[in-house]
Amino acid sequence: MGNALLRSIHVHPVKAFRGLAPREAAVEPWGLAGDRRWVLIDDGGKVVTQRQQPRLAPAAAELLPGGGVRLSAPGMAPLTVPVPQRSLAVPVEIFRDKVEAVPADDAAAHAWCSTYLGADVRLVYMDDPATRRPVDPEYALPGETVSFADGYPLLLTTTASLDALNSLISQGGHAQEGPLPMNRFRPNVVVSGTAAWAEDDWSRVAIGEVSFRVAKTCGRCVVTTTDQDTTERGKEPLFTLGRHRRLGGKLVFGQNLVPESRGTIRVGDPVTVLD
Repeated sequence: MGNALLRSIHVHPVKAFRGLAPREAAVEPWGLAGDRRWVLIDDGGKVVTQRQQPRLAPAAAELLPGGGVRLSAPGMAPLTVPVPQRSLAVPVEIFRDKVEAVPADDAAAHAWCSTYLGADVRLVYMDDPATRRPVDPEYALPGETVSFADGYPLLLTTTASLDALNSLISQGGHAQEGPLPMNRFRPNVVVSGTAAWAEDDWSRVAIGEVSFRVAKTCGRCVVTTTDQDTTERGKEPLFTLGRHRRLGGKLVFGQNLVPESRGTIRVGDPVTVLD
């Protein structure tokens, strides 16, 4: 593990939109600064992701100073959306969690997103990630919270495990779909210089100056079968994960992390297994 390094960092300002790849990022208790603080909801308040709308994959959101976003998507004129100034929160349902978030002030933001998707949606912002949504208590310590990420503050993957998975895909019945790029898995941090699947055995890890608790392996869904450029869906990687990476009824790839400290992580930082 002596040569393990942080290969890349990925921040998704709007959940389900294309990610950014900054050279460094501040680590906050609930995730990387700016990651998944915005999300789309339908007219019933349920979160909308690539599970329902693969068309979200090529949409992009540039993170602006102060937390606002500049939205862009194929066929759409870019739109700048500031952090809401109103404090009137609305209920949001994200998987099994009921949380509150604040709608964008400008109706143009909701219209832009609805026009792009061809569906009635609203863009909402998590104004106070320190209190709005706790991490799953089965895997959390008291007081741990998360943004609009699927369940945990950060997701870690490794290049060696992706190489191993792609090797397995190449030997299977859907070899034409591989090799898959890492963006299918939508991680926050990608680590190089490990053995394949080494992350399965980690309990605590440090990236540069910041330490993290490894909460649990990451169960994967249909989003991983979605080409992030074309939005087309195939059978992989779920078919191969189902044959080789099934754990407790879940198809797993990557590890969910919870920060133990604040700090800044940078591409090239050493990655050290603490436990």
